[in-house]
Amino acid sequence: MPSFEYTGYDNRGRMRKGLATGASLKEARERLAEEGLLAETLTPIRRRLKFPSEIRAMVYRELGALIKAGMPLDRALALLTRSPDLGESRVLLAGIRDRILEGRSLAQAFMDSTDACTPFEIAILQAAERSATMDTMLARLAEFIETQDKLRDSVRSALIYPVLVLTFGVCSAMIILGFLMPRMLSALTAGGATLPGLTRFVLALGNMFSHGAFWGAVAALAVAGALFFRRLRRDEAWRHAWDRRVFRLPIYGRGYALLANVRFASTLSILVSGGVSLIEGLAMAGRATGSPWLARLAADEADRVRHGKNLADAVQDIPPLSETLPGWIRVGEAGGGMAEILESAGQRYRDHWVRFVDRRMRLLEPLLVLVMGAFVLLIALAILLPIFSMSQAFGG
Repeated sequence: MPSFEYTGYDNRGRMRKGLATGASLKEARERLAEEGLLAETLTPIRRRLKFPSEIRAMVYRELGALIKAGMPLDRALALLTRSPDLGESRVLLAGIRDRILEGRSLAQAFMDSTDACTPFEIAILQAAERSATMDTMLARLAEFIETQDKLRDSVRSALIYPVLVLTFGVCSAMIILGFLMPRMLSALTAGGATLPGLTRFVLALGNMFSHGAFWGAVAALAVAGALFFRRLRRDEAWRHAWDRRVFRLPIYGRGYALLANVRFASTLSILVSGGVSLIEGLAMAGRATGSPWLARLAADEADRVRHGKNLADAVQDIPPLSETLPGWIRVGEAGGGMAEILESAGQRYRDHWVRFVDRRMRLLEPLLVLVMGAFVLLIALAILLPIFSMSQAFGG
């Protein structure tokens, strides 16, 4: 039966809201009345709600445990909708349950209900349904998401200090260059001092912050950025071309490639252990990387593997994955433990990615300190040079 959101009052006049089920609005309202609730509003679930990663990991883990205990998928989802820990996500799960009762797959139900699920998660859900290993795959998916959240939290924590320093520096620069410097230098010029080239440069820089041209340029950049992301969403060919360029960017491109290797190896390991064929697994693992260009290359190589190409050679022809992953795959093909080898490769890439991010974050802090020091030195010289010129003039 479909689910509905309701707001209403209980027998004591207290405000209540939640979920109700029924074949129709009338039946749902009658069921609430039997429970002593007077429904003020009762609407079908159509909203696309937020679905945070920590909530998704919790849902996947608990759903896998319920399925492992022998509970049907729709009943397991119905039980999860009663969990207070899920908050507003209970409404989303009720909508997913309704779509499953309509005959859709779990992966399709998630895709139709929320935009939060990544291609990696959808690929795992599809593989779990095809291989009939829903409980195991959901548990591994929850573990992977929790690991990713820990990595993301560590990066965010490392960025707190640099972001605060950068924000303080930008605000200080705007105040000093836009308001204080012009006043101080105008006082010096009124006293007869000639401004050196460095001081005139700093003064011109400060004038940018106090005129509308600078803020007009900022607004133009904002509009250009909005148009860029709009085209990125709508133009698939352009999105693939841009994604290909991202892998070539200095520093960021290397980190992006490492993360793609982590997701590809971990996903393919889960898929192979779940009984998915290497041909299907190759395409699914490509989509799970989150890179549109890499996903297209993986789909093309999967078709070639179907026609007899070796898996290691296929991965070798995917540039972001061609550095060391083909060697791991050859070892797995020779030894027969492909899933275990890929899991080891994924862990190795994950450790490498963590070290990569950690080192860059450690370099960022002293770099920002150097930039702030250079800015302070620039301001000090811009102020002191006219003063020295005046003192020399008076001394002469």
